[in-house]
Amino acid sequence: MDTIEIHEGGCSCGVVRYQTTGKPERVGVCHCRYCQTRTGSAFGISVYLKNVNIQKTQRNLNKYQFETESGRSFTQEFCPVCATTLFWTLEVFDGITAVAVGSFDPPSFWYDIAREVFCRTNAAWINNDIDEKHDTHPNYEPIAADRDALRI
Repeated sequence: MDTIEIHEGGCSCGVVRYQTTGKPERVGVCHCRYCQTRTGSAFGISVYLKNVNIQKTQRNLNKYQFETESGRSFTQEFCPVCATTLFWTLEVFDGITAVAVGSFDPPSFWYDIAREVFCRTNAAWINNDIDEKHDTHPNYEPIAADRDALRI
């Protein structure tokens, strides 16, 4: 009998907690300008799970939604107290939510990273052994230019 993976996590102040069950649909490192500005870092790492596999203790998360240059919605959810971004959804991945990997309780880094996207905007000092790399993303279909702060 297989055991179901259960992982817990939360925000910096502890107001928001969550529990995930099951294995991720995908895990990846993203160097896109959205992830760089969302994290305040050189990249973002996402563990994507089916929505039904994420239980949140706090439903009243703050949200920020915008449209990408591909014309698709990108919605971030963050703690109303400490502003830790915990989840985000991308219109292109229906029924799936990304979880911020740094918000998982220790051992935080329990997943395997299978791919890296938007490598065209990665920091020159990034060096890893991830085999699958993409200059953009397989679903990247820009229909408009990004605002100046996000352009490469």
